[in-house]
Amino acid sequence: MYEEHPVFESPDDQDAKLWRYMDFTKFVNILNNNSLFFTRADKFRDKFEGSYPSLNRIVAPQVYPDFTEEELEKFLGSTEKFNKVLRELTLINCWHMNEYQSAAMWDLYIKTNEGIAIQTTFKRLKESFHKTKTPIQIGKVHYIDFDTEWMPEGNAFYPFVHKRKSFEHEREIRAIQMNFPDADNPTSFAFGDNINVDVDILIEKVYVSPDAPTWFSQLVEEVMRKYEIYKPVIHSDLYNIPK
Repeated sequence: MYEEHPVFESPDDQDAKLWRYMDFTKFVNILNNNSLFFTRADKFRDKFEGSYPSLNRIVAPQVYPDFTEEELEKFLGSTEKFNKVLRELTLINCWHMNEYQSAAMWDLYIKTNEGIAIQTTFKRLKESFHKTKTPIQIGKVHYIDFDTEWMPEGNAFYPFVHKRKSFEHEREIRAIQMNFPDADNPTSFAFGDNINVDVDILIEKVYVSPDAPTWFSQLVEEVMRKYEIYKPVIHSDLYNIPK
């Protein structure tokens, strides 16, 4: 289920549009399993994922003035080890926030002309996790300069809601689940995990790639009907010749 958390900032508009671009097979997997795939934080291409900026270590003596040099070094070392483990326990599902579909996102995430984009809203995304037992936190990603800006400390979520400014074009909303193993939940995830979601609540519309043939839009509609998902399927007109 969705849970609010002070580290996570919601969009000002709860009906803000969110998009997830994917190939057709991933879309069918969502429908078939009633789930969204959450990737382990350390498996993303960005190797800075879940880490603190270099400035945090540089200014640590000013942030923690009561520590001796030896105590501070021990504390920083323990924090870095903890963060490494935390990256393996943190699962993330990413969405692009935009009022309109994005040509850049189509090009970035769709490698063939048989791709789709799920369009939802922030409110729908939150509500779609109502069957999930483990808490899900959702909020905006903040983009900072890892060389010159300090990241807040004191909560394990901070490194996962901050990214380098190089990724600012993503305008990312993240759903995050932290999994601390215990006797009841000893599972570790090799790459990530499928998290249960109410697909009918999640999906507001489905957009088909602007380069897709007409028959592909019809196929998407047929597959959705098979899974009893009756939502609008819109063939993107992004590259249509203006009239």
